[in-house]
Amino acid sequence: MQSQKLETINVYKTSLIKDVRDRFFKNRAATFGLIILFFLFVMAIIGPYLNEFTYYDTHLELKNLAPSTKFWFGTDELGRDIFTRTWYGARISLTVGIAAALIDIIIGTIYGAIAALSSKFVDEIMMRISDIIATIPHLLLVILLIVFMKPGIVTILIALTMIHWINMARIVRAQILSLKKMPFVQAAKMIGASKFRIIFTHLFPNCIGSIITTMTISIPVSIFTEAFLSFLGLGIQAPISSWGVMVNDGLYALRYYPFRLFFPALGICLTMLAFNLVADGLQNAFDPKAIK
Repeated sequence: MQSQKLETINVYKTSLIKDVRDRFFKNRAATFGLIILFFLFVMAIIGPYLNEFTYYDTHLELKNLAPSTKFWFGTDELGRDIFTRTWYGARISLTVGIAAALIDIIIGTIYGAIAALSSKFVDEIMMRISDIIATIPHLLLVILLIVFMKPGIVTILIALTMIHWINMARIVRAQILSLKKMPFVQAAKMIGASKFRIIFTHLFPNCIGSIITTMTISIPVSIFTEAFLSFLGLGIQAPISSWGVMVNDGLYALRYYPFRLFFPALGICLTMLAFNLVADGLQNAFDPKAIK
């Protein structure tokens, strides 16, 4: 009797989080973007406390000074320290961007899931409503809000979330409509799984990649929108510092004092670049077809 050799198969246990993490950090561009974001977040927290100046201190005798050992980024037309104002403005911009993205997730995910899981008639009505909202000009909406509300962070958040959630809703709806037809969802229905269990065990976990990627993309859009509105004077108001306000102030001094425009503009560019690199990395990391 011939001896039989048993083949052993090594099974490596892994998880979605570990798999996504490994794929993400293999992407050098995404890792570089994450390092930039870490630096920006740290400086937004500690940057305003690295010298003795505050974002609102005015010293007219020190106005428009070039960068030096005392004023690292120089001073503006009122003698305020640009370094402190730049990193305080980073707080405002990052807070607005992340808060708007989180609100978009909540509203968009709930709305898109309800539309996808409802009847065809209800789904059609809900999507037509979202199409109508999406046609409203954003700038006009902001101006109307400012007529009834004071310009500020709350007004900007309301203006951003009234329209930006629609993209999230469409993506979640499309994902759930596709997942509803998958064999594992049909099998769960056949064995008597409740709708609640199907939604939170099978549908939402498989949408998490698209949701996180879309959120990461929407953050720089919100930051740029806040900067744009503040640049037009419709957002954050002086003396509070934001990148948009600083760009607006620095634009008039570009010819003689370019450093006043350079640093807040650089902050906006780095933030948008970093979030887009991270979003691209997350998209590849959550893609099951990505090559390991």
